[in-house]
Amino acid sequence: MRYYFVFLFLLTAVFPSSAQQTDSISFNLSLKEAIDYSQSHQNAILNATLDAEIAKNTVKQTIAIGLPQISGNANFQDFIKIPTSLLPGEIFGQPGVQIPVQFGVKYQSLVGLELNQLIFDGSYLVGLQAAKTFKELSNKNLRRTRIETEVAVSKAYYSVLVSNEQLLLLEANFSRLKKSLNDTEALFKNGFVEKIDVDRLRVLNNNLETERENVIELLKLNVNLLKFQMGMPIQTPLKLSDSIDSLQGLVQTALPAQIDTNAFQNRIEYSLLQTQRSVNQFDLKRYKSQFLPSLSGFASTSQSFQADKFPTLFNQNFPSTVVGLRLSVPILSGGQKLYQVRIAKLVVEKTDNDLINLKNGINLEIAQAQTSYINGVRSLENQKRNMQLATEVLRVSKIKYEQGVGSSIEVTTSETSLKEAQNNYITALFDLLINKVNLDRASGKITY
Repeated sequence: MRYYFVFLFLLTAVFPSSAQQTDSISFNLSLKEAIDYSQSHQNAILNATLDAEIAKNTVKQTIAIGLPQISGNANFQDFIKIPTSLLPGEIFGQPGVQIPVQFGVKYQSLVGLELNQLIFDGSYLVGLQAAKTFKELSNKNLRRTRIETEVAVSKAYYSVLVSNEQLLLLEANFSRLKKSLNDTEALFKNGFVEKIDVDRLRVLNNNLETERENVIELLKLNVNLLKFQMGMPIQTPLKLSDSIDSLQGLVQTALPAQIDTNAFQNRIEYSLLQTQRSVNQFDLKRYKSQFLPSLSGFASTSQSFQADKFPTLFNQNFPSTVVGLRLSVPILSGGQKLYQVRIAKLVVEKTDNDLINLKNGINLEIAQAQTSYINGVRSLENQKRNMQLATEVLRVSKIKYEQGVGSSIEVTTSETSLKEAQNNYITALFDLLINKVNLDRASGKITY
């Protein structure tokens, strides 16, 4: 027994469990790699892929309805009491009376095969076309899910990058403010400044430290959100290989000159609704086809065994074979089929209205996204200039204060202005990245 536990210990050490192996894996992903990872791990995409596979098998299932259907059957009967019938007495020379006679034998058995083949059915023919369209609808829904996942992953990735950038700026501010606080405390000890000058810097330092801790926690939350959007386990270590600087090219493109009025055709939502309209039209054709007759053929063959004693039941058999056609003609359904046709027509009309509304909505969405993107580019450039100016103002304020020609209030005000300018820059940067994703999505540039 002792050697058994030693063996288990060595086995665990050499071959760790799958959970341990998963936890030890870390990732360092670019934006493209994060998107690629999500396309094969996000549960929404996995389910949409399964739906597409279900639709594929549904088509095959519909086709199978029109293929030959063969079934076998067998039965065994033991008549405890053989059925009795009354026959006219005239048959037996006894007119005027009913004579009971038993027909059949005690044991009977039947083995047979039956074949059914659909020859014509309008609903089946329309159903075949509709099934293929349903498969197309599922594939397009998979594409839409992939696009939505890429959008969500891109936005989450940008959130992490922007939080990193904000943290870097806060770290730089914290180091600079810490140095100013130490220098001012030294001046206070030597009697060159008042205590209120030190207190003002301490207040700024405490606020900045609290803000830094908040950003650190927000960064962790954004990383977990990115993992969730990617379909990655939350406990998996993840680092980003891209940076804000490496993605600047995504947002420094030339501004679009005008709105593409045909861009709605590139949107998967519009294509999905067009396919849905086709499905609705097939429903209308299917309901109309219910007024047509249906024709099917059938054939069956069987072997019948009969005997009064069980041991001799299978000594002789009586074959039977039949072939035929079965025609079904609808005559009266109480108006049910007529109302089904009317409802299907109204559904098609509603879909036409939805297509017009979706077209207008997409064009409006493109216009809004383009406007937001243009404003975002201008806002980012302006906030970047403001941040540079605030940095210069702070530098000059410190020099004046150190030379005794400025006040500590001027320095603290400059510190606050710089932090505000940096926050505005971070906000503008994040908004521009998000607006770029929204513009690409609205224009139908994200495709699969």
